[in-house]
Amino acid sequence: MKILEQKEHFKNQLSGIYPSEEIQSFFNILSEKYLGFTRLQIALDPKVEVTEKDSEKFEKALLRLKKHEPIQYIIGETEFYGLPFKVNKHTLIPRPETEELVEWILSEKALPTQISNFNTILDIGTGSGCIAISLAKNLQNAEVAALDISEEALQIARENAKLNSAEVTFFQTDILKAETLPTQYNIIVSNPPYVRELEMEKMQQNVLKYEPNTALYVKDVDPLLFYRAISTLAKSHLKPDGKLFFEINEYLSEELSALLTSEGFRNIEVKKDIFGKDRMVKCNL
Repeated sequence: MKILEQKEHFKNQLSGIYPSEEIQSFFNILSEKYLGFTRLQIALDPKVEVTEKDSEKFEKALLRLKKHEPIQYIIGETEFYGLPFKVNKHTLIPRPETEELVEWILSEKALPTQISNFNTILDIGTGSGCIAISLAKNLQNAEVAALDISEEALQIARENAKLNSAEVTFFQTDILKAETLPTQYNIIVSNPPYVRELEMEKMQQNVLKYEPNTALYVKDVDPLLFYRAISTLAKSHLKPDGKLFFEINEYLSEELSALLTSEGFRNIEVKKDIFGKDRMVKCNL
């Protein structure tokens, strides 16, 4: 089968399930993964032959896409903050708003008053390790640590640290049961579970069916459960002038700000993402 025929077959199989632009994106991603062909190369040489073995790879991918499995899980990788990351069913797929959180933290480093305040960093609920590893790569002198409840996620995070030649110390902890942390930190950052059960009906099928529930959802009765546990620990484990950063539920910024105030934090700043949604919080003691 020629690459152009493979492309048309791929499009026809997914038509009506996904928008045409997304189907095109899927095909380009798989072509580069399976064939090493860029979109431009396919356009310039549409008659190149696809081997039977490679065609079978596309068919297997089609079956998984028809079930709404995320393309990142199908190819086993994604990109975050310009770096490659392995992902699987035990890790969330990193989101653009989390890149914005990393950018916000790094922008703080440029402030004249913050030159020596980025020596120790802890990422709570690290998943694929995307936050911790991106910070470690961009803060060469910082000691970065990261924890997660899932040993399977930590295995992927360790692989990602090695893949990106990043020095990060990983350890397994249930933050809801933790009474202490290993040391004091200049920065504590977390993207904890924050999607309420009542919001699940708004989630896309590829998220509901495939991404790990424990990393996404919280009970409606106590949606700030993780923020409360983390802020309580942060009070006794942030160094003087240390900062706490969170990714947050866009609908709960006021409630979280009130919680942080009650815990004794000050200079609470809520930051919007590029879509104008409240998605990040920064504060200090």
